[in-house]
Amino acid sequence: MTLALTEKRNSASVHIDLMETSQIVKLINDEDKKVATAVEKVLPQVTDAVDIIVENFRNGGRLAYFGAGTSGRLGVLDASECWPTFGVEHGMVCGFIAGGDKALRYSVENAEDNEDLGLCDLDSFAPAPNDTIVGISAGGNAAYVLAVLKKARQLGCKTIGISSNPDATLALYSDVFINPVVGEEVITGSSRMKSGTAQKMILNMLSTASMVRIGKTYENYMIDVRTMNTKLIDRATRIVSEIAKIPYDTAGDYLKKADNKVKVACVMAIKHLSKEESIKCLKENNGLLRKAIL
Repeated sequence: MTLALTEKRNSASVHIDLMETSQIVKLINDEDKKVATAVEKVLPQVTDAVDIIVENFRNGGRLAYFGAGTSGRLGVLDASECWPTFGVEHGMVCGFIAGGDKALRYSVENAEDNEDLGLCDLDSFAPAPNDTIVGISAGGNAAYVLAVLKKARQLGCKTIGISSNPDATLALYSDVFINPVVGEEVITGSSRMKSGTAQKMILNMLSTASMVRIGKTYENYMIDVRTMNTKLIDRATRIVSEIAKIPYDTAGDYLKKADNKVKVACVMAIKHLSKEESIKCLKENNGLLRKAIL
């Protein structure tokens, strides 16, 4: 049986158990430096994936991540951050992990080998042709993920696969296969390390670049940020102040009048419109602040 690259031994760490602490952390850091280079090599595939996600978003579609273990946890994390960061509606970006929410904190035995769990989770998402399904698996052979991608394709969804194994089976069911070859892990088979880091970087790009493309930012400001705590209210106020070029306190007043909606506050301040008129202006410009304040 041929071992997947993610399961092979790393010659640099064979004697890690004899190393001093400083040597261990340097070794891990040296290996981590290889991750960004590996991700850089797959930027064309990441670009293709983002373009698919954006097109589907513009047609009313959604994005869903499916993975097991670390891969699943990272997918759930990325999906969870889209609501507060970009103000998307719940359900627009979803994350599923083999074994359900319990698996976020505990190892759920054999979950990644269970095709039925994958099909059940996919069914709960209720995929439509305009949805994008992303399967994440370091080794690329988890039955849970393969079942999801195969069925999603049959339903007409676009599929994206992310794996650190060049021979990953999930490539067969992926319209775009993203394969950062990070090499053998420091601890043999511990794909939460370099493979996990690569996955996190790629997921950051998929969600962030897609949100930028559909107008969830103005310049590099997160203008759809959810103002759920003091820190975020301060951030939103500063954003309004800087975009509208008005004092901080004045920006705070506009933000309150706009029900803490940054884009609405900006339009009110810049175009001297009421809240209702600003909301209408944004709607007429598909929510794009740049166009609304021209």
